[in-house]
Amino acid sequence: MPTRRFQAQTPLEALLVEQALLLARQLQQAADAAPDGQVLARVEALAVPAGRELTRKAVEAALQAQAEEAEKKGRPAGAAAAAASAPTPRGGPGGPS
Repeated sequence: MPTRRFQAQTPLEALLVEQALLLARQLQQAADAAPDGQVLARVEALAVPAGRELTRKAVEAALQAQAEEAEKKGRPAGAAAAAASAPTPRGGPGGPS
């Protein structure tokens, strides 16, 4: 099997590449170990929740990186006030009555 090299430019990219490779290996093992007629069901049963977890980790890491960057730069003076006055889905505080 050919070896490929990937260079992550950010911690988020590194996390995603590592997690995707781990998932790919787990899916291959599940497919190899599944009895005939159950390959799709076994692989899908592993892939769906693992895919959700990978997405959750990616979103969490992206938001964390953005929050850390915002803290370094400092937030604009009016940012919190603008967010507080935005309408809410249920018409709660800040929204229409």
